[in-house]
Amino acid sequence: MNDVRLSRREALLAFGSTLASSASASLFVTAADDKQVDNSLIDTHVHLVKSRLPGALDKTVPLGPFDKGDADGPRRLAKTLQAEAQAAGVGQALCMPRFQVSDKDPLGIQDTLGLIELVRGPKLHPVGLAHPERFDQDHLDRVAEVLKEGKVKALKAYLGYLKYEPLSPGYRLYFKLAAKYKIPVIFHCGDTYAKSAKVKYSHPLKIDEVAVDYPDTKFVIAHFGNPWLLDAAQVAYKNENVWVDLSAVVIGDADAFAKKEKDGLLDGEVRRLKEAITYTEAPEKFMFGSDWPLSPMVVYRDFVRRLFPEKHHAAVFGGTAKKLFGL
Repeated sequence: MNDVRLSRREALLAFGSTLASSASASLFVTAADDKQVDNSLIDTHVHLVKSRLPGALDKTVPLGPFDKGDADGPRRLAKTLQAEAQAAGVGQALCMPRFQVSDKDPLGIQDTLGLIELVRGPKLHPVGLAHPERFDQDHLDRVAEVLKEGKVKALKAYLGYLKYEPLSPGYRLYFKLAAKYKIPVIFHCGDTYAKSAKVKYSHPLKIDEVAVDYPDTKFVIAHFGNPWLLDAAQVAYKNENVWVDLSAVVIGDADAFAKKEKDGLLDGEVRRLKEAITYTEAPEKFMFGSDWPLSPMVVYRDFVRRLFPEKHHAAVFGGTAKKLFGL
């Protein structure tokens, strides 16, 4: 019998522009059935704009909200996100930045801010880009001016896609700015969707170095460092200034999740994640993130719920993020 299991990349390539409609088809709890849906959830990892990272998604992937360049695209994207958030009970979300900065846009957030204005649903917050090649004083002064406004709730470092260690000189001054303005630094950690990326730079153990050297800065390991879950767990366990977002550990649309469930694959993922979460002895350090549009918010919310006893849901789905990001 042929093995019908899909790899993570195959799962990503398998789904196209069905994101908005697929949420209601989830085999998990739906918005209509969920007594906890009250728009109080916080999604700590969404993408409103294409990242434009070097080599990212070498194969063309038709992500529904992004796949058409027509003039109505931004409004369609806003409506799609509104529907996703309402279905999942997401009231706030953090929006990852584009890998593109300029003197007028030193944190790569202008396109994100424009889209935020179109969304009439969840309250969206921009995350700024920590660019490891732009650490001259003039640029950092412009960054500081934006951070003073208080709209940017975190900085993002795209490890792996960019061949720089977390402790590279280009990042260090951003850590100091993050501490000054009391915002966390989010690291992409673990697997990447670029053949040109080098995963040695995105290993979560490297976050231990910056956590030790910059104790006044708060750091977030995105994607739980997957596939190095236990390594990421050790870093979070050891360092008081390290948290974890659970985005994109499993990806796909509702049908992909349903198939994984039917084939028993999700149970394996749940066991693997629970082992690493238990190791940290700190479930309150974990935060829900969907990495939308890689997965529908409803589907991924229900998957993350399986990882924690109900007594920890309030922290995982909003309480921790609210305090950490000052929302």
